[in-house]
Amino acid sequence: MGGANLSAVLAVVALVTALAAAVHAVVRLRARRGIATPTQRATYAVLHTAGLAAEPLRAGLNQATAAKAVRHLRPLLGAIGLALINRDGLLALDGHGQHHEQQLVAAGKRALDSGRSTVLGQAELPCDQVDCPVRGAVVAPLTTPDGPPLAVLVAIAEGHPAPGLVQATLETGRWAAAQLALHELDSSRERLARAEIRALRAQISPHFIYNTLTAIASFVRTDPERARELILEFADFTRYSFRAHGEFTTLAEELRSIDRYLTIERARFGERLQVRLQIAPEVLPVGLPFLCLQPLVENAVRHGLSRKPGVGMVSIEARDAGAECHITVEDDGVGMDPEVLSRGLSGDGADDAGDGGPHVGLTNVDERLRSVFGDQFGLVVETGIGAGTKVSMRVPKFHPNVRAGAI
Repeated sequence: MGGANLSAVLAVVALVTALAAAVHAVVRLRARRGIATPTQRATYAVLHTAGLAAEPLRAGLNQATAAKAVRHLRPLLGAIGLALINRDGLLALDGHGQHHEQQLVAAGKRALDSGRSTVLGQAELPCDQVDCPVRGAVVAPLTTPDGPPLAVLVAIAEGHPAPGLVQATLETGRWAAAQLALHELDSSRERLARAEIRALRAQISPHFIYNTLTAIASFVRTDPERARELILEFADFTRYSFRAHGEFTTLAEELRSIDRYLTIERARFGERLQVRLQIAPEVLPVGLPFLCLQPLVENAVRHGLSRKPGVGMVSIEARDAGAECHITVEDDGVGMDPEVLSRGLSGDGADDAGDGGPHVGLTNVDERLRSVFGDQFGLVVETGIGAGTKVSMRVPKFHPNVRAGAI
């Protein structure tokens, strides 16, 4: 019995040893699959730190974003201090060098004026503090291709700046300038989007206001209650169209405004204007650029159905397509020559209608959709003479550029 028990114990020990070896082998195998080499770890650390510094710079340059950026960039450069300076003075400084602020700001402004980098030695940074570690600095302007430097990056050294620190500071300055240029590009796109919305409002408003007031006037004596209802619909419609806040809206809000628009247009066209809606309830909260659907409906009525004798139909469909919402606006109106439309969308066509043409609103919407969601999300237009017009768009249900707070 004793021998049998001993054999059993030895067998268990052998099994545990084998399992431990297997676990060790698995751990080592997993370790090999991770970031194991010093080069890989260093690359990851640099990219991770650069990413942390890029986020505040892409938000624009001010004291708060500068402070976040230099806090991440200083360890990357290995400098004892790092400062960002613009023409207003010191934006932020991380590490040593605070008591040299006046000297650093003066050197920074000289670099901003000249657009050239410079290396400061101990003679340019005199100090009466015995234990001051500051002995030199590298001043690198953040220069963009299309304009003067926006700021300067100052790397502070505890000795005369070595060539490695000089080169690293210059490269970091070029990288930081690129992030600021991307911020300017983003800001320009937002300003362009707001300008395009204003242009679209200016293009549609005079025409629509004139026709609406004419329609309301025709009911003032014959049907005062109808005239009152139309005035209220018109007030709500213009309040939405000319709102000052938010670049984005929801599909539900856009459809509500379109319903008011069609109510007013039915007062003009009567039974000639028919409307068909097919809207999936689950896509109503989807965010989209402000005034990107309404102009398509206005074009359908204004350029498609108003010139068609007899009854005309506008169909609006919004359906759930997984990660996207697919929206179409279709009319069975007069349509137009695809080549003429193509030239108009490209900006090469003349304004044959003398009132902006159907392509003006389409171009505006197409450009804003592409600007927000990407080039793959532009409008698709199908038309032909006498065949009506169908305009389709795809909208992502969730997209980082559609900020909930801006809706």
